[in-house]
Amino acid sequence: MSLIPENPLILVDGSSYLFRAYHAPPHLTNSKGEATGAIYGVINMLKSLLKQYQPSHMVVVFDAKGPTFRNEMYSEYKAHRPPMPDDLRSQIKPIHDIIEAMGLPLVSIAGVEADDVIGTFARIAAEQKRHVLISTGDKDMAQLVNEHVTLINTMTNTVLDPQGVVEKFGIGPELIIDYLALMGDKVDNIPGVPGVGEKTALAMLQGLGSIESLYQRLDEIAALGFRGSKTMAKKLEEHKEQLELSYELATIKLDVEVEQDLEQFAIAPVNKDKLIELYAQCEFKRWLSELLDDASSARTSDITDIEASGSAPMAQQPEANYETILTEQQLERWLDKLQSAPLMAFDTETTSLDYMQADLVGMSFAVSPGEAAYLPIAHDYVGAPEQLSKAIVFEKLGAILADDKIKKVGQNLKYDKSVLARAGLELNGIAFDTMLESYVFNSVATRHDMDSLALKYLGHKNISFEDIAGKGKSQLTFNQIELEKAAPYAAEDADITLRLHAHLWPLLKQQEKLQQVFVDIELPLLSVLSEIERTGVKIDSSMLAKQSVQLSERLAEIEKEAFELAGEEFNLSSPKQLQVILFEKQGLPVVKKTPKGAPSTAEEVLQELAHDYPLPKLIIEHRGLAKLKSTYTDKLPKLVNPDTGRVHTSYHQAVTATGRLSSSDPNLQNIPIRNEAGRRIRQAFIADKGKQILAADYSQIELRIMAHLSQDKGLLSAFAQGKDVHSATASEVFSVPLEEVSSDMRRKAKAVNFGLIYGMSAFGLSRQLDIPRHEAQHYMDKYFERFPGVLEYMERTREEAAERGYVETLFGRRLHLPDIKARNGARRKAAERAAINAPMQGTAADIIKKAMLTVGEWLHTQSREDIKLLMQVHDELVFEVAEDKVAEFSDKICELMSAAATLDVPLLVEADHGENWEQAH
Repeated sequence: MSLIPENPLILVDGSSYLFRAYHAPPHLTNSKGEATGAIYGVINMLKSLLKQYQPSHMVVVFDAKGPTFRNEMYSEYKAHRPPMPDDLRSQIKPIHDIIEAMGLPLVSIAGVEADDVIGTFARIAAEQKRHVLISTGDKDMAQLVNEHVTLINTMTNTVLDPQGVVEKFGIGPELIIDYLALMGDKVDNIPGVPGVGEKTALAMLQGLGSIESLYQRLDEIAALGFRGSKTMAKKLEEHKEQLELSYELATIKLDVEVEQDLEQFAIAPVNKDKLIELYAQCEFKRWLSELLDDASSARTSDITDIEASGSAPMAQQPEANYETILTEQQLERWLDKLQSAPLMAFDTETTSLDYMQADLVGMSFAVSPGEAAYLPIAHDYVGAPEQLSKAIVFEKLGAILADDKIKKVGQNLKYDKSVLARAGLELNGIAFDTMLESYVFNSVATRHDMDSLALKYLGHKNISFEDIAGKGKSQLTFNQIELEKAAPYAAEDADITLRLHAHLWPLLKQQEKLQQVFVDIELPLLSVLSEIERTGVKIDSSMLAKQSVQLSERLAEIEKEAFELAGEEFNLSSPKQLQVILFEKQGLPVVKKTPKGAPSTAEEVLQELAHDYPLPKLIIEHRGLAKLKSTYTDKLPKLVNPDTGRVHTSYHQAVTATGRLSSSDPNLQNIPIRNEAGRRIRQAFIADKGKQILAADYSQIELRIMAHLSQDKGLLSAFAQGKDVHSATASEVFSVPLEEVSSDMRRKAKAVNFGLIYGMSAFGLSRQLDIPRHEAQHYMDKYFERFPGVLEYMERTREEAAERGYVETLFGRRLHLPDIKARNGARRKAAERAAINAPMQGTAADIIKKAMLTVGEWLHTQSREDIKLLMQVHDELVFEVAEDKVAEFSDKICELMSAAATLDVPLLVEADHGENWEQAH
């Protein structure tokens, strides 16, 4: 393979890459559900070419609409090709627009194909002794290769010069047309010669030369000895006309009438404003960020054609005017501004992301777009300028922060509220939070951190923390950063927060239900969560240490058993070694492959294999116990705060698609309760002396919501009569009286009930219950026969989701479903399952959030010595309660939680208590 000469003319086969990019992952969509995968693939290829070869001249060639001369020559040409999919057709214009904004010439000529246009330009360039690089994935183009023309497949980075063609195809470029004609092409419907494939065509061309030579030496073909060689001469004679037609169809035209001179393919300057607009529409955040990198911090772009249904238009941004507050006079002036502003943006700068350990370094404010200030109080690097003392700042600013009438907006103000509380300051008057505004507007449109939101909604690239603090081990904490760098960064945070709010809030106000979700649920919950987080929960570290030892012992036993089953020792945690043991040495069936083609050892694969083989079952147990040990029994004691003696999780309001809270450090939502080892971890969550752990849990809340949403008479009746819904379902499905339902029947009915909520198929149910698929299908059919309202709800929800692109909870929260119209069946089915489940899971999330607000209000009327809210885990609230108040508070909590929503079935809450969480659950 020769080196490609410097600065070649690059001819890009846009049509070839359009289809390859469409079928290759990632299958992207933007937040409006519009397909963008082909756009990304084509543009990524072009960017790669530009970066690698830095050409001065380049042209992208696409097929034109309508028939070509080949259709006139042969009416069946490409007749079997299906019409272009709608979700590919919709991507063509954006591709063309982006290419033009990149400054790249684009050509499309009616009546011929892109191959012919490229062939013609390549011939003209070669005649001028100019080197050409053709970028394509089309093997037909190999016929164009010569000393001046080289091919590159950008997706595989394969380069073909004349010698490369010989190495790849076994023949030189001069015989490629003959090769294609002999074989024919099913995709393009070129007939070729019946029975001639790759090997046969090569055998003839390598043995005797071109098609012309074959007809001159027909009697020599039999001696070539390939399979069918004795009858091949007769075949060639019978199909001579067909072969001649195939040769013409396979020949790339080199004399297309072109208007363009090669010099017209000089690359023009990039139209940055247009590219910003187009990348924003497609939501290509990394490219948008790169584009904005060399722009000023106040770079703006006005995008007006993105609808508010999931991707909002960008706002024109004013110039930034930032101030660093170092004197009392400046502070007084800003205090006046803050008091008179209709809304102040507020942000803190600290030494840590851990709200329980973060020290306050400074605060920033903004009162109008572009008008912001940073107030440093604890920068302590050598040579730092004198700053106002904390005492002065806290005295003068504390009242404004605590004043409920002075309205504040921030980005993730829960963190700032907790940090201020640790410093002895109160934050009230929280009117808005941009993270939550974005999340409620569309939970899946973007990540909801400030940098992502600024890029998406404002077309603005924020100064990154790494820009001013460095990376890795040498990264500075904020107090060590020079004010010249720290102040613009901090002030920008407040400024961008205010701008984001000005942009997002009108979008929410257009959707009354979403506005209510924000105002009535998410915003007030922020303060409740801050209090729960700071309260923390006590754990028994010595108990966890013992559990770690026991888990280590069991892990060692599993390893020993696994080694015996495998017949050798291996690393149970190594996917590569596991692949060898399971699939090469033990010959287990390959259920699924990794993207690179290796047998997968993912959890779902092992679960599948565990039904029939003992070793995968052991591996699953080993993985589960190892995760318990590393995530909980080993880690929890290390997370105990030295000041409080408690563990303080972080609750995240803007992570899950459905509205459920998630938590981290530690993740309280994922402690397993279906196995003994997981339940034992809950034993280590304990109460203070003289206190009890009280846990209140919604009973079967998602099934009750299903009954309400579906209005199925059978389900409504079962819940109204207080029946055990799983037994009631078993009675219907198995056609037996309620009193005759066995525990096994109830178990199967429970699997059906919950399986349907999560969109489980008959195959999935059969695996879960370890029964034949037809039996599982029978159970499901029987269920829908007995509870027809559920089936109607599921079908109605699928239709509405496909029509609207989203589903709603009972309270109006939306879950957007970008894949609901995806061409990929698996992704579309997953979106349909999410459409059915999300209204139930999301409504359950809304209900427990509303319960937390009601309970939170009530808690403020009680002594913290008597009761504290410690945790929220799925459908459960966990409290620490004085022993003598347990009965009283248990009744009150159940009453408040039951009243959090009104459904057409009773909302049942069950409570229990004990010395630890496991006893109370």
